[in-house]
Amino acid sequence: MTGSVIARRTLLAGAVFGATMSGRAHAQAFPTKLVRIVVPQTPGGASDILARIVAQRLAALWGQTVIIENKPGAGGVVGTEFVAKAPADGYTLLMSYAGTQAINPSLYTKLPFDSVEDFQPVATVASLPFAIVVHPSIPARNFQEFVALVRQKPGEITYGSSGNGSVNHLIGEMVNTEFGIRMVHVPYRGIAPAVNDLVSGQIQAAVPTLPSALPFVTQGSVRALVVTSASRAEAAPDIPTLAESGAPGFDVDPWFGLLAPAGVPAAVVTKINADVGKVLGEQEVRVLFKQQGATPLITSPEQFRAMLKSDVEKWAKVVKASGAKLD
Repeated sequence: MTGSVIARRTLLAGAVFGATMSGRAHAQAFPTKLVRIVVPQTPGGASDILARIVAQRLAALWGQTVIIENKPGAGGVVGTEFVAKAPADGYTLLMSYAGTQAINPSLYTKLPFDSVEDFQPVATVASLPFAIVVHPSIPARNFQEFVALVRQKPGEITYGSSGNGSVNHLIGEMVNTEFGIRMVHVPYRGIAPAVNDLVSGQIQAAVPTLPSALPFVTQGSVRALVVTSASRAEAAPDIPTLAESGAPGFDVDPWFGLLAPAGVPAAVVTKINADVGKVLGEQEVRVLFKQQGATPLITSPEQFRAMLKSDVEKWAKVVKASGAKLD
């Protein structure tokens, strides 16, 4: 072997070793400054609440400030685009969920980003079911009775959602198809005004996330009929599932998780994933999540990417069947 070949191989090995050590050093040092988590929805929703719980614990673990920035607009597109175009260094993260990251590609003809390729999945945080709730004046005491009532009054029972193409809208359409009924969809700019109109009797039903519903269920201002997850929610074990109420196999339990711009160093992704896992393992965090009706969800970045890709395909079929479009 000639000296020049040996020299080239030595230089190559040194470069690879140097890059590896640099990546490890970067991860060990991360973070050295403020980290921001962008929530592409308004304050007070499930994404916002979960992000704040996790941010507080990460700040304590890292010894650095972790802030939440709410950037709502266009069904989550505004905040999501902001993160897609941010520096790929791990200091700008996106708290997304299946409702925006996996459904928007089917709702919009043109997005300013690719929901999969322009992002690095970092760490899942939780899964969170939705609930179907009705005004107390509705005589149905369970979901089977509610279905019978809708059949008796086709096109008269309304249900509210957080907007056209939202998860709660699509759940309502899935229920219409599954049971052969016709509830009328009423879209709102967020689930809070929908629930407010439900409480005042302006609409008859709504499909909020479980944490959005629970305070009103506890007050008795709405009645919960079912949750949409495959299993009953730990936070509300008395509420049956849709699967056990006439729709076997029904399971809508969307993930919430942190993503970064594509290109973030692998070592940094691994560190954040591990640290989020530590946070989710804390008993206090598990209690807080339970109060929100959320279940901690720990996966690897690779598993998270597979979940995202699978959900994009799954929801594309649902969106197509519903006919929902936003542009």
